[in-house]
Amino acid sequence: MCHRILSVVLCAVLGCPMMAAEEPAWTVFNGLGHDNISNETGLLKTWGTEGPKLLWKNSGIGNTEFPGYASVTVADGRIFTAGNVKVAQSDKTADSVVFALDEKTGKEIWRYNNGSGWTDNTKFPGERGTPTIDGDRLYAYSSVGILACLEAKTGKEIWKRNLREDYIAQLPEWAYAESVVIDGSNVIVWSGGVKVSVAALDKMTGKTVWTTPPTGEIGNYASMTAFDYKGIRFYVNMTQKGVLAVNAATGEKLFYHPHETKYDINANTPYYCGDGKLLVISGNASGAEMLQLNVTDNKVTVNVLWKEPKLDTLHGGFIVKDSYIYAAAHNYKRGIWLCVKLDDGKIVWENRGPSEGAVSYADGLLYLYSEKEGNVALVKPSPEKYQEVSRFTLPEEGAGMYWAHPVICGKKLFLRHAEFLYCYDIAER
Repeated sequence: MCHRILSVVLCAVLGCPMMAAEEPAWTVFNGLGHDNISNETGLLKTWGTEGPKLLWKNSGIGNTEFPGYASVTVADGRIFTAGNVKVAQSDKTADSVVFALDEKTGKEIWRYNNGSGWTDNTKFPGERGTPTIDGDRLYAYSSVGILACLEAKTGKEIWKRNLREDYIAQLPEWAYAESVVIDGSNVIVWSGGVKVSVAALDKMTGKTVWTTPPTGEIGNYASMTAFDYKGIRFYVNMTQKGVLAVNAATGEKLFYHPHETKYDINANTPYYCGDGKLLVISGNASGAEMLQLNVTDNKVTVNVLWKEPKLDTLHGGFIVKDSYIYAAAHNYKRGIWLCVKLDDGKIVWENRGPSEGAVSYADGLLYLYSEKEGNVALVKPSPEKYQEVSRFTLPEEGAGMYWAHPVICGKKLFLRHAEFLYCYDIAER
């Protein structure tokens, strides 16, 4: 979530590298709660038809031919993202590049070349994974499986590993889209491969700490969540055909639950509801399942509490707020947004809004970002009815789908489309 660091003095006493006092930050994809929820307050409750004030626009984080879909992270007055940059104007290849931008102006501070990028024009070319910030370090996992650890301030490389080669992993059909998570002293990667399915690497050196045996599936498109239950720390993520949980201490498999989808697309981060309940949602009519985890003698079993195939968000994420789920449908009805009860999976309402897309939450409102038209809607989350209060459309520039998740941090709204990043002022007047 977008959080504020309390004190530089406290940080110095504890010996940890952190940001300046009261500096807002969004350091990992989906936020620290893995839930797309920002704790920002004092934000606009309505916009005009032109939308909030545009503070700046950066048009250099990729190119039109290889648009890119990575979102942003925010730390220490800087914005971090990734995109493809063509090797030569006439060339059909591109490099995967990590960018650091000034939060106030959007101007580039540094860039880092992270090897070859994903350029298959039939499979939505461009970078997908969002860089992760941990103190004074940045971790970027490229679309083709290269993980780099950099100095966040300078972009200087600290270490790098080609995990696809190390673990003999096959690229998923639409390339890697995972944004890695730092937990304690480790960085966790769900690579898939002949040798391993999950790996914990020492975040300081990149050396392997533990691995989970392979599941027989190739890499995934989702980013993981972590939680504690019954004395066990769980790492959970979607695989090609199911839900895999491993023990955070050892990498030992805790459970595997089948959750198959058309085209093997499981692309949403699982959501931990508490009390051993885990919500997973996938597109293409696979829909939602609420899983109950049962722990006996450190052994974990799973049973399904409810299923709802109509709640089939593809990869735009979803919001759980006040015991209700808010998300877009995919195969069920395109352009339909749903409100679903968390406890039993029953649909409370369905309503046409912007075309399906990504959703975030801040200060009592949902931010809906449509994937086709670039519409941005402000919606009150309510089980009573769909209540849209404002809507505007991004400038018609750039190519491809609007797939990058919105980020609300520092009383700003960050929206990425193709090679463009827009920063809007959403502070309440």
